[in-house]
Amino acid sequence: MAVVSVTGPSPYDIHIGRGNLADAARRVADGGARHALVVHQEPLRPVARRLADELAALGVEPVAVCVPDAEAGKDLDVLAGLWDLLGARGFSRQDTVVGLGGGAVTDLAGFAAATWMRGIKVVQVPTTLLAMVDAAVGGKTGINTAAGKNLVGAFHEPDAVFIDLDRIDTLPAPEVVSGSAELIKTGFIADPRILELYQDGPDKHWPELVERSVAVKARVVGQDLKESGLREILNYGHTLGHAIERRERYTWRHGNAVAVGMMFVAHLAQGRGLIDAPLVALHEDILRGAGLPTRYEAGAFDELHDAMLLDKKNRDGRIRFVVLDGLGSCTRLEDATVEEMRAAYDAISEA
Repeated sequence: MAVVSVTGPSPYDIHIGRGNLADAARRVADGGARHALVVHQEPLRPVARRLADELAALGVEPVAVCVPDAEAGKDLDVLAGLWDLLGARGFSRQDTVVGLGGGAVTDLAGFAAATWMRGIKVVQVPTTLLAMVDAAVGGKTGINTAAGKNLVGAFHEPDAVFIDLDRIDTLPAPEVVSGSAELIKTGFIADPRILELYQDGPDKHWPELVERSVAVKARVVGQDLKESGLREILNYGHTLGHAIERRERYTWRHGNAVAVGMMFVAHLAQGRGLIDAPLVALHEDILRGAGLPTRYEAGAFDELHDAMLLDKKNRDGRIRFVVLDGLGSCTRLEDATVEEMRAAYDAISEA
């Protein structure tokens, strides 16, 4: 088993192994919890039942709750239902919430923990590739509103994260493809070895790929939990990506939208002379090779531009982009003109 440690004000460990559900239950029990709320999606009901049995055997009363799948679960009404359940079952500050599922579940469970009694422990057990390398690590939690994705949330670091690599083999192919976008992102922004391993065939390298990708995020959030500077690099491709998700009413998978967003900012950076054409082509080759989209609907720029104006990274009404200035190196572009953005969008528009 590999362990990646996150430093900072509230340090914690990310445990990467196989068949480690019992270890997650033991962590909850060792933390002194009397109750544990296990938040999960319907396909994971059997896994939630096994985790509940492990918790009960350790003297922790499990309360399993099934929430809607994907982004539909990141809803105020769903969150309010969790609050009501926590109250009805007498959860106190010594108790724990467990997020068992994909990124939407870990976001929701984390926010429920962050807001109940102004903060109780959350143990994250991500089961999708995207959640393993992104959503469950770093302490970002939240829900969606009509105004946009993740605009309501909190920074609330987990007590621990348990990644079971065996779960990757159980995922539908579209889930693996979507999750690959966040993994590939960490290769572009910080660790190019990830790109080499992925191109050699991810199935041969999942343990190292996941560990390397998690290590990138751990280093970043350990230095900048609340996104005051360095952590913004993790938003590579997300500015346009979130706008696409909103336009598609969250029916697009997150990783697919981020992949298009990475192509967009690659062209934006090339237009500024920050990167060259071969690096843009590398984006295209790796993303398309992973099965991810690299194009989006022509004629949608104005609508997407309006959505990007709501991005959390913006300052003084200006859209701020994370862009590459070399392979494994990032900077911010804070003065992109509408004309530059439109030109980059034209480069990724479907014919």
